[in-house]
Amino acid sequence: MKRLGITAAKNLIRMAVLLVLVSGAAFFLVSVSPSDPLKTNVGQAALGSMSQEQIAKLEEYWGVDTPPVKRFFSWASAFIKGDMGTSLLYRQPVSKVIAEKLKSSLWLMAIAWVISGTMGFLLGILAGVNRGKLIDRLISGYALITASTPAFWLALMLLMVFAVWLKVLPIGLSVPIGTEASAVTIGDRILHGILPAVTLSLTGISGIAMHTREKMAEVMGSDYMMFAKARGESKWQAIRHHGLRNIALPAMTLQFASISEIFGGSVLVEQVFSYPGLGQAAITAGLGGDIPLLLGIAVISAAIVFMGNFTANLLYSAVDPRIRIGRDQA
Repeated sequence: MKRLGITAAKNLIRMAVLLVLVSGAAFFLVSVSPSDPLKTNVGQAALGSMSQEQIAKLEEYWGVDTPPVKRFFSWASAFIKGDMGTSLLYRQPVSKVIAEKLKSSLWLMAIAWVISGTMGFLLGILAGVNRGKLIDRLISGYALITASTPAFWLALMLLMVFAVWLKVLPIGLSVPIGTEASAVTIGDRILHGILPAVTLSLTGISGIAMHTREKMAEVMGSDYMMFAKARGESKWQAIRHHGLRNIALPAMTLQFASISEIFGGSVLVEQVFSYPGLGQAAITAGLGGDIPLLLGIAVISAAIVFMGNFTANLLYSAVDPRIRIGRDQA
């Protein structure tokens, strides 16, 4: 238990360092951007009608002449205190905007994450057990096709088939058009989230399925599996008793690592379906020059990915007894 606490503390320190590095990199990229913050947020026409004194005050407000390092530390100190700044597009605190958008995106990404992980794991087991057979070729072909298919193209195809041609699902948004917030039901939200969730799920299955297939094929040819069969265990009994633990650890690693892929895919998918989530807010902030919101989304999304990896590290001991024994003996 003591060893587990030390490991958790080390991972938290590593996560904090990575967040600082990500924040610095994001701030640096924004600082070297060729876009003029005054023209982006005030407008060329408005600037032309202002006096030099007014422009000087705006430049001071935006920190145009302030060194980037000083601006970074000023922003970071306020961010640590909970002040992420004010969104220039939404005219609200960045923390409030992110909370609203994240609430819309989180359940969508969570459903896609669970479906892709479960289906990828099961399909990988099925393909690995039947390696070289027709079912293996079908699963491998599907995984290779979806792995090379852009998420936005798949989203467009699903949108065209189910929303435009068949007209069985809504064409976009997260709620029916023209419906008041108080009148929106859970069924409405689920119906509008089917296509985005399915798109993210289909693109996330391939990696876990192919990796699990290879590990399962190795397990099926191992000595302990042959010994288990020699003792009279059926193929599926041997897989359940001896195979799952050996393939679960790498599958879990890929599953938690896929959080970043699902988040990245959600940016494009939400844009295609006009889904008002964190991904669409990131694109809007980038195109609109909303620097405080863009930096806030970058840090929060990085924290979500790091927390996924941190959770995976803590769950390893529950899956693999060898890790738990090694910690207890240390």
